[in-house]
Amino acid sequence: MTTTYLWTPPPIASLPVRGKTERLPVNRLFFVGRNYHAHAIEMGRPVDKTVEVPFYFTKSLPTLVESGATVAYPPGTANYHFEMELVLVVGAPGFRVDRADAHKLIYGYACGLDMTRRDLQLVARDKGRPWDLGKDVEQSSVVSEVVPMAGTVLEQGALALSVNGQERQRSDLSKLIWNIPELIEDLSKYYHLQPGDLIFTGTPEGVGALRPGDRVEGSVAGVGEITLTVGPAE
Repeated sequence: MTTTYLWTPPPIASLPVRGKTERLPVNRLFFVGRNYHAHAIEMGRPVDKTVEVPFYFTKSLPTLVESGATVAYPPGTANYHFEMELVLVVGAPGFRVDRADAHKLIYGYACGLDMTRRDLQLVARDKGRPWDLGKDVEQSSVVSEVVPMAGTVLEQGALALSVNGQERQRSDLSKLIWNIPELIEDLSKYYHLQPGDLIFTGTPEGVGALRPGDRVEGSVAGVGEITLTVGPAE
């Protein structure tokens, strides 16, 4: 029996994969908060790894947009920020994964931008409220093509971002507070990780505001590049 719906269901969220004609279906979007020391200090919340554990937030699939897009300056904010990140792409299921086995879940990597209504995020943070209005912003999870690197743990590599040709962020993956195996081990304590889950691993210092007309260009060494143009507000 054929299932019918009251209206057309949304299309499957997916991303291009380097060297393949098939697209990668995306399952969930996880984001690691404050995973570079300098950014944690920049946000006024230093991290002591000896007593703290990673924390996460999620975004809905309608926030996903491919590199190269032009997105409207979002409503409700006067402080729309960029955050450049390495994105880990999960390619195998895993639950309560031992750190030594974490690499088995890695399909590959991509470049990502976690676009943020910073003013709304900070109000929510300071009031102890959820971050949804600040983070779960339409077209705010920007991702490049996926680069297959099955089982490869990236431990170092330059990460950089520029706005209108001026560099604004530069760091190295070696400065992650919680590295990739640690993140997989920890996140899999709480979720049954599945193929197509994306984990944005955190942004370094230098985040800042954008205006309509700005062009963002980012890169992660050995992974690729990402671009985004900010259009006028709707």
